Amino acid sequence: MLTSILNTIDHFIWGPPLLILLMGTGLYLTIRLGVLQVIKLPLALKFVFRPSAVHAKDGDVSSFAALCTALSATIGTGNIVGVATALKLGGPGALFWMWLAAFFGMATKYSEGLLAVKYRQKDAHGQMSGGPMYYLQNGLKCRWLAYLFALFGIGVAFFGIGTFAQVNAITDAVMLTLSIPKWVTGLVVAILVGLVTIGGIRSISRVSTKVVPFMAGLYIISCAVIMIINIQAIPDAIAQIIHAAFTTTAATGGFLGASMIMALQAGVARGVFSNEAGLGSAPIAAAAAKTNSCVEQGLVTMTGTFFDTIVICSMTGITLVLTGAWHSDLAGTAMTNSAFRLGMGSDIGFYLVNIGLFFFAFTTILGWNYYGERCVEYLFGIKGILPYRIIFVVLVASGAFLHLELIWIIADIVNGLMAIPNLIGLIGLRHVIANETKLYFARSCNIAESSQTDTIEY
Repeated sequence: MLTSILNTIDHFIWGPPLLILLMGTGLYLTIRLGVLQVIKLPLALKFVFRPSAVHAKDGDVSSFAALCTALSATIGTGNIVGVATALKLGGPGALFWMWLAAFFGMATKYSEGLLAVKYRQKDAHGQMSGGPMYYLQNGLKCRWLAYLFALFGIGVAFFGIGTFAQVNAITDAVMLTLSIPKWVTGLVVAILVGLVTIGGIRSISRVSTKVVPFMAGLYIISCAVIMIINIQAIPDAIAQIIHAAFTTTAATGGFLGASMIMALQAGVARGVFSNEAGLGSAPIAAAAAKTNSCVEQGLVTMTGTFFDTIVICSMTGITLVLTGAWHSDLAGTAMTNSAFRLGMGSDIGFYLVNIGLFFFAFTTILGWNYYGERCVEYLFGIKGILPYRIIFVVLVASGAFLHLELIWIIADIVNGLMAIPNLIGLIGLRHVIANETKLYFARSCNIAESSQTDTIEY
């Protein structure tokens, strides 16, 4: 009964209006910014790997650390379990819609990062606070919408991406590999989360900058091995994904009847769960970056969607299609495990998936703990942070006992609610985004021309 009611709410929230708002906002920003996510991607990647901006006036952590914190919250179960769930619901075509949502989402993510730095401010502890709450309040001058976003943000941290989905994935992975009871793993994870998050953004970013690049690299290499082994089948797999995206029956067997709308809805919803473009979460981390340029941080923030969906989710999805694992009756982690076992022909793939899942999900919990904390600080001040942390840790410990299907439905609902006020803010501040971008690149061109002139004169 409860699952049926939540499903109805989920389908209403993720119906055509929100899909149009998400994709439409990304499309508009893509056009308005001159396809910046393609043209300026090399520059954005250069900013990601440059040394920290030691001369920056404000900020708590480096741009790279802020990006890793954001990636720690996005590279998680969405990349492993979420992709499998999308293909289960919508067939291989769902992956195509994940790609399209990510492409437009890069422009959205850029805009979020830009606004986060432009409108950020210091809290009572001297730490930087920013994100949709602040650009809705200070930029759009709409305080009630800012309150609504913060409230939904706490909901996502408590009941969506932040706790249940991640803990459930971790406990499943540990039980499959080490046969440790779920309640034990849930308790251990809760204790570890409590220990790390006591130190706030600096502690979280220290863990994220070490764990995220290493585990992402290991997972990408694992997928690449399977793709190399099956390299001749890759063109057919890509063709199958694209064809399935536009057919009325996007899959066969247990997936019969998965329509184009199902593929689109599953792809966009799972894509947003994975990369969080349009959700308004990443700008909360971006606001903590040591930078003097909102445009540069916007470019760095944009790469999060590129790494998360265009790279990692794509490799998971192609692996599932290449190995035929998506045809099975398996779901979630079990489906991805099956794909890696089939792809590598041994249990090595099984262990790689579950080790990766553990670390990805753990860092996602850390990232969302910080996001929720900033939302609480906005609504209730710094006095609300300790009670929030206690509740968060308790929810982490209890997440092991919920049913997988129920978890994903709840996560979808709160994700959708969080996205709505943020997207309204991006649309309302579209001229600010465009003007800041135009001024930055015009100034960069003038500096470059001046340098060339000075060189010639010399």
